[in-house]
Amino acid sequence: MMFIPNLLSTESGSEAIVRARIIIVEDEPDLRDAVAEYLGAAGYDTVTAESAAAARALLETQSFHLAILDIAMPGEDGLSLGRWLRSKLPVGIIYATAAGTALDRIVGLELGADDYIVKPYELREVLARVRSVLRRVPQPTEPLQKKAKAERRSLAFGPFQADLDGRLVTGANGAVIDMAKSEFDVLEVFLTRANRLLTRAAISEAIGFTEDPDSSRAVDIRIMRLRKKIEADPANPKFLRTVRGEGYIFSLPPGDGN
Repeated sequence: MMFIPNLLSTESGSEAIVRARIIIVEDEPDLRDAVAEYLGAAGYDTVTAESAAAARALLETQSFHLAILDIAMPGEDGLSLGRWLRSKLPVGIIYATAAGTALDRIVGLELGADDYIVKPYELREVLARVRSVLRRVPQPTEPLQKKAKAERRSLAFGPFQADLDGRLVTGANGAVIDMAKSEFDVLEVFLTRANRLLTRAAISEAIGFTEDPDSSRAVDIRIMRLRKKIEADPANPKFLRTVRGEGYIFSLPPGDGN
């Protein structure tokens, strides 16, 4: 069982301030140390690992908001590590890859990446992508006492119940739906804007995507994956409908959403 420690690092009165924690898994020591030092100087807590095995050992006792994973590593690769990590924590994932073609980037997104960086990369680009992903990772900054008493936001649709604060979706009989963070990000956008036409650009902006020629394709990929998990027939969706040439609408029947 993985230990999940308190991620609140500093407190002022009853209010806690989060320092996002990042794990950098990279087999090139110079690059690994440079990324850790640069992100540390930007105000993040960083931990490094030279392999997937070393990262797994760290993750038995520590928790992180975001992971930067090199795809091509000796032994277990970054994609396998990322799938395992995502099954344990609601963590953001950025893959680092030497492959720069559009097809490779799309495959990375289909495998559950929140973003990717192509080697060789500039440290400023890493920081920009880290900030973009972390905007989509829950950052608890409310006073602890107030947060404990606050009512959790929960929305129902069909047989599903979405806990927006806990970032958890359950289906019939309370079964948990395995959902990547990037998929939940898109679902939350639709649930909080139900029965409204949303363009791809609006969805991209809502989930914090930076301007990128592949953003529309990335949104489509996330919606395709989401449909497989919430639609009885993904080819004929009941909830997440396509409006050809316009965008998408999440249809929420009257009475749902409570």
